[in-house]
Amino acid sequence: MKKIDVVGAVILNEKNEILCALRSQKMSLPGLWEFPGGKIEANETPQESLIREIQEELNCTIRVGELVSDAAYEYPTIIVRLITYLAKIVDGAPIANEHERLIWLPIDQLFTLEWAPADLPTIEALTTLNINAQNLKI
Repeated sequence: MKKIDVVGAVILNEKNEILCALRSQKMSLPGLWEFPGGKIEANETPQESLIREIQEELNCTIRVGELVSDAAYEYPTIIVRLITYLAKIVDGAPIANEHERLIWLPIDQLFTLEWAPADLPTIEALTTLNINAQNLKI
C-alpha cells in the first residue's frame, strides 16, 4: 500500500481560534474539514514543507511552532502520516485558494465539524493541551 507523509498547520489567531479548512469538491475526501498543509517534498524538512504549503494554499506566511501530533491513518488505498505543528500567521491573511471555505473556531468547538480521519488525532491532542496564543513560543 502506498504511504505518504504530509504536514498540517494548526494556525492560531489572537483569539485562540484555530483555522479550519473545508476540502473542495476537486480534492479527495470532499466536504470534510482539515488542517491546511500538504505533502512533504524531497529534501524538505516538515517545517519547510509546511511554510511552503501554507504560502501556496492560503497566500500567507507562517512561523512554525511546536509539534502537536504525528500519527498515521490507513485509508482503503493509502496510508497517510500526518505531522501537525502549531503555527502563527506572520504576514498576510488566509485566502481559500484550494479549499472551499475557511473558518476560525475555538478549540472546544472543533468537534462540531466533520473532519478527515487523519486529522482526528490532532484534534484529540489539542483538547489535552492548554493552548494560549499569547503564551506560544512561535
